[in-house]
Amino acid sequence: MRSQLINHLAGGLIVAIALAATAPGAGAAEHVAIKRPVDLPPSADLSYTIEARQKGFSIGGEALVSWRLSGAAYTLRADTRAKLFGSIVESRSEGVIDSFGIAPVQFYEKRLRKEPWTTTFDRAGKTISFTEDKQTYPIKGGEQDRTSVSWQLVGVARAAPEKFIPGSEWTFFVAGRRDAEPWTFKVVKRENVRTGLGPVAALHLVKLPPPDSKGQTLDIWLAPSHEWYPVRLRFSDSDDEFIDQTLDKIVKK
Repeated sequence: MRSQLINHLAGGLIVAIALAATAPGAGAAEHVAIKRPVDLPPSADLSYTIEARQKGFSIGGEALVSWRLSGAAYTLRADTRAKLFGSIVESRSEGVIDSFGIAPVQFYEKRLRKEPWTTTFDRAGKTISFTEDKQTYPIKGGEQDRTSVSWQLVGVARAAPEKFIPGSEWTFFVAGRRDAEPWTFKVVKRENVRTGLGPVAALHLVKLPPPDSKGQTLDIWLAPSHEWYPVRLRFSDSDDEFIDQTLDKIVKK
């Protein structure tokens, strides 16, 4: 039971951190290059408190997200820890900044008791490939990985805040562990979020689920007063299970 719980929790927590509300669907999803103005936020370390209910258990934890922007390059690291279990998920996205914004070169993830896997964006060969599958996708411009997509969303919001109004939708092509698909975020409304920094006014967005999501939802709150950093993420499903990740501290670098 303990082993099953650890594996289930590890799979769930990375969903909230990497915005992977659902696994990418099978098959080669068609996509088009979408170029928008992007204004990426300054480098920072963001600490989050995690509350989760999985398999009938209430579990707490913490996550540290490290975002570094240096000239035309970036690195993004996330380390998730659950009480009693220690580090359960580590992920890393790194690459360059091009005319589309964030342009990943490599995405790496390591889960507890699992072998690591890598998704590679071959910029010269214009191909996305995976260690977990032989399938490939063409690079047309603007493609993201599961971790970088949230920061690309932040950059787009910072560049055109007046366009992030309730009802507006924002689509990105996102590569996961073994394939890729379009992700669409819809702006819901402005809300106050309780954080370790106190109440924060934030813009609530929801990732629209695919038809086979079985009730799964992913919500993200961006804070304009704090560089549009994500201050809360919540993953939930129809079985009353959830992972809620709330900002505790920001340290700019």
